[in-house]
Amino acid sequence: MKFAIIVGSQQVDSQSAKVGRYLAAQIQSLGHQSYTLDLGSNPLPLWDNSIWAGDAEWKQRLAPINAELDSCDGLVIISPEYHGMVPAGLKNFFLLFGKEVIGHKPGYLVAVSASSGGAYPIAELRMSSYKNSRICFTPDHTIVRTAPKVLNENGENDERSDPYTRKHLNYGLAILVEYAKALGQVRSSGVVDHENFGNGM
Repeated sequence: MKFAIIVGSQQVDSQSAKVGRYLAAQIQSLGHQSYTLDLGSNPLPLWDNSIWAGDAEWKQRLAPINAELDSCDGLVIISPEYHGMVPAGLKNFFLLFGKEVIGHKPGYLVAVSASSGGAYPIAELRMSSYKNSRICFTPDHTIVRTAPKVLNENGENDERSDPYTRKHLNYGLAILVEYAKALGQVRSSGVVDHENFGNGM
């Protein structure tokens, strides 16, 4: 199987990107493929309504990412907490890529905080990003707190929080893999009808 990792930070070489690298390595160690879209090093243009009108420039710009997402069985959504919110670039992602490529696929939410925060992005994404995209967030999520002190490749990690963070992320991935297997049956069942039921309510 193949999993997309969406790094929602708008900063280059962010803590969220570090978490993304760890998860990509873990996915590959489980025998699966990964694709990473880092919105810090590869920012996306802001949505405008010409995309819904079939604008040729938009189609060309988004086609490579659409192809990658379409080939994935599930997604990991990584969000830092900016002023208690999800970054604008990550919300923009859900406007640009919808049900055609991420619908009825599992999404594993991971929040990142430099301190003890991180709960608000989880709540915001669960509330506002799934309706029309049809992404199915798994019940389990992970908040990576004190992010500068965990998952560091140089080994300079907190003795208590680093091992637990790794275990929790690995558990979240294991759950994601099983949901990906199950939801693959939903997508292949023939019951999904986006033409007549284009919105999530």
